[in-house]
Amino acid sequence: MRKYLRKEAQADARKEFLLEGCVDSVESAVIATRAGAGRLELCQSLVVGGTTPTAALYEEVRESCENRIHVLIRPRFGDFCYTKQEFAVIRREVRVFSRLGADGIVIGILRPDGSLDRERMRILLEEAEGMKVTLHRAFDMCADPFAALEEAAELGIHTILTSGQKNTCLDGAECLKQLEVRSAGRVEIMAGGGVSAAVIETLYQDTGICAYHMSGKRILESSMTYRGSQVHMGLCGLSEYEIYQADEGKIRAAAELLSRLKAEKGENIKKY
Repeated sequence: MRKYLRKEAQADARKEFLLEGCVDSVESAVIATRAGAGRLELCQSLVVGGTTPTAALYEEVRESCENRIHVLIRPRFGDFCYTKQEFAVIRREVRVFSRLGADGIVIGILRPDGSLDRERMRILLEEAEGMKVTLHRAFDMCADPFAALEEAAELGIHTILTSGQKNTCLDGAECLKQLEVRSAGRVEIMAGGGVSAAVIETLYQDTGICAYHMSGKRILESSMTYRGSQVHMGLCGLSEYEIYQADEGKIRAAAELLSRLKAEKGENIKKY
């Protein structure tokens, strides 16, 4: 029994305690990096779940932050079932960010029946050679998460970002726990959706997951003093005069908690 526990502890020790900051501006990227996020997921239009950032935004963030940067490749808001033309755009974007030196890409494509589109995903992984690949929350919209997990492992995907197929990762804790067990270290399970320091502490105890994804956003008032009220430039219900930005305190609290958990895990491993 002691021998088994030692092996289990060594396997846990290889897992990376990671906080990934999800950002859609240079300002948020700088804040998340300063607050202790170990990696950035760079996107655009986070208010609608994120879309592909521009090359210019990536380059500005790269010049401003020494962090690892994974780039979200998502051509539009909405579902993850893409046309031939949309897939061509996705494939081209992977090439663009590969040339720019991104550390990883964040992708996901589903078939109409809700299964993972293995053929198109395989093509994208070939284009992404040399970069880490995360399967984003298209996973949470798939019909069978455990089948998708096996397919992701077979494809060689490094990370699955998921809320356990619920609106928040706390609500999806049971699914996350099963995914963590079934992955058996073949694919990193990263919890996202409503992540905070308090959520991490609870989820870590319940699931053993070590990787977490958060935007930690706050809403800032626009500096505009004149405010037109007759025209909406975006989605109804969203104000043109509110700016979403990373909250340094929220991200720092989560990063410090993960550092503590990592230290405690190290102490526990030494007991075996």
